[in-house]
Amino acid sequence: MATDYDAPRKTEEDSDSIEALKERVPDKMSGTVDVEDADNPGGYDLPGADLSDVDLDVVVLPPQADEFTCVSCFIVKHRSQLDHQEKLGPVCKECAS
Repeated sequence: MATDYDAPRKTEEDSDSIEALKERVPDKMSGTVDVEDADNPGGYDLPGADLSDVDLDVVVLPPQADEFTCVSCFIVKHRSQLDHQEKLGPVCKECAS
């Protein structure tokens, strides 16, 4: 027998009364707000928020002896990734291929 998947499907469980459905669904017009959001414990900042009072601690390491900066992609890489040296500077294996 062919099944019409577009037809609405009703079972005995779907025949709940409107009062039972209202009890299960929270009232959207109530003024309660969930203060503790489990999905976002740290909060979030909106784009364009004023972050002038935020201090960021970033440790910048100087270039190491076994590193180079590719002149094509400008990524600092280990010497093992060096493909060849051009007159502008070193080129990594990814950019050379």
